[in-house]
Amino acid sequence: MHIGLIGLGKMGGNMRERMRNAGLTVVGYDRNPDVSDVGSLEELVGALPDSPKVVWVMVPAGEPTQATVEELSDLLGEGDLIVDGGNSRWTDDQLHADMLAKKGIGFVDCGVSGGVWGLKNGYALMTGGSDEDVAKAQPAFDALKPEGEFGWVHAGRKVGAGHFAKMVHNGIEYAIMQSYAEGWELLQAVDEVENVTEVFRSWREGTVIRSWLLDLLVNALDEDDDLEKIRGYADDSGEGRWTVEAAIDNAVPLPAIAASLFARFSSRQDDSPAMKAVAAMRNQFGGHAVHPEDSPTAHPGHTDDAPA
Repeated sequence: MHIGLIGLGKMGGNMRERMRNAGLTVVGYDRNPDVSDVGSLEELVGALPDSPKVVWVMVPAGEPTQATVEELSDLLGEGDLIVDGGNSRWTDDQLHADMLAKKGIGFVDCGVSGGVWGLKNGYALMTGGSDEDVAKAQPAFDALKPEGEFGWVHAGRKVGAGHFAKMVHNGIEYAIMQSYAEGWELLQAVDEVENVTEVFRSWREGTVIRSWLLDLLVNALDEDDDLEKIRGYADDSGEGRWTVEAAIDNAVPLPAIAASLFARFSSRQDDSPAMKAVAAMRNQFGGHAVHPEDSPTAHPGHTDDAPA
């Protein structure tokens, strides 16, 4: 199979290598000429054999993806296919599919998970689109997925199914990471547990909470036992927000995922405005002490008799 791949960053570059290792002919394009095989999208499309031409897009969601799909729509023809493997919002997929359908170009959305480990371990792939369009890119899915029975799914024949599934996957990921993080913080806070890293390491076998994320946390703790080199600030890619918004739209309760998203927002505050208001109210109704802006951090807990 010949395939074009646009976007050769951390994931895209490794995906190109994994597909080539599986025997596929991959023509890659990136704005960075040091990693690109061709100088333009036009050259990339021209380097592919006759239709159906398949082009896989791995660029940031939003405007970069929109612009890339629009440019490709003028370069590809009837029967060709675009696969969006980036983290696009699932609601954008139908817009892209409708635009391309006017020119007879197919569209498949593909949620991709695996990060920097995907080259070695393979990528989890969640696709959405018609059976006919998915079949055109099947050799690429087979090359990228992990060895064995699992790792690729045709999530639905409606465009958007793949990115919706990946969005929920990332929402679950938020909640799992938050649980590990809270457990780590609690273990660090007590005197009874002397080696928190070894506790987490012991959970890697025989427990119901073992996972790859747990393995990665242990790796991080091995490098920095108290995580002193890392600031307590966590970004979000947007998919956690989209998951919570979809839950609201469908009246599905997601308390754990929603809380993990809001915890990331809290991490970005050096001093919580909301907690200032809480402290002020506690002082007003109960006479609880308030701490001036320049005071050292208060000792946790309180010992007075007034309500919390």
